[in-house]
Amino acid sequence: MPHVVTDHCTACRYTECVALCPVDCFHAADDRLYIDPDACIDCAACVPVCPVKAIVDAFDLEDGADALIALNRTMSGELPVIADKAAPLPTAEARRASLGY
Repeated sequence: MPHVVTDHCTACRYTECVALCPVDCFHAADDRLYIDPDACIDCAACVPVCPVKAIVDAFDLEDGADALIALNRTMSGELPVIADKAAPLPTAEARRASLGY
């Protein structure tokens, strides 16, 4: 199963993950990132570098995994690929703190 970006990414958009992705499967919206589940090779290189633990193996998700995969698939089809690290959103540190990280 692919990895997916969860709602923890919303208002953060840290991009340490995209610089490590060997297949450029990340796509950027104004407020968060998404992973194209069809392009993801499930290497997990992105998981440990996410400061808000927003990237999860779909297998490890509880109920709603199918909906989250579908959301990532839909949004990645509509958004541009992001392959280079960029500055996080101005709200990132506050969001990170609110998540307890």
